Amino acid sequence: MEPVDLALVLAVDVSASVDYAEFALMIGGLSAAFQDADVMAAAMGGPRGAVAVAVLFWSEAQDLALPWTRLASRAEGAAMAEALLAAPRLPRAGATALGDGLVAALALLARCPAPATRQVVDVSGDGAGNRGRASGPVRDVAVAAGVVINGLAVVNEEPDLVTHYAAEVIGGAGSFAMECADFTDFAEAIGRKLVREMRGPTWGT
Repeated sequence: MEPVDLALVLAVDVSASVDYAEFALMIGGLSAAFQDADVMAAAMGGPRGAVAVAVLFWSEAQDLALPWTRLASRAEGAAMAEALLAAPRLPRAGATALGDGLVAALALLARCPAPATRQVVDVSGDGAGNRGRASGPVRDVAVAAGVVINGLAVVNEEPDLVTHYAAEVIGGAGSFAMECADFTDFAEAIGRKLVREMRGPTWGT
């Protein structure tokens, strides 16, 4: 795979707290984002004109939803959008093993076939970790390796989740945590988040 400006893992919470209607809203929002002109302009706007994206679903276990894909055109973004809508909900719903999900996301990032200027894990979910390893130490290992972790907290069930993400999940140069009120607002929020990640930490400064 040719070099890219960004290798991005989208790590998506599919634990039991995310029902099937909420999952559909979340995946629909991600799909819409890759058809959005601003998102794809950001994806193609760097020196290398491309990003690489992979999608991981996580719960107590983790499953690769979409393999590494290089996005360098609106057509490739549209194909990613279609593939997202077709991705099955795996693994089965379970506890929110956020730390284990981060470990899987970092392993996936290490397997990216494209040389990348930046490496980012984009975590989205609606709950703090309640099973498996703690997320903070995993985050620290990632940051030491030069990886940035950002978070999108859906706060309909845990109003202080963005505070937890800020303390225990995000890290690295320019990292940030965003929140959205519920899964209905996810599509707009994830679009803004992707633009910010793809443009990089110096955007807007």
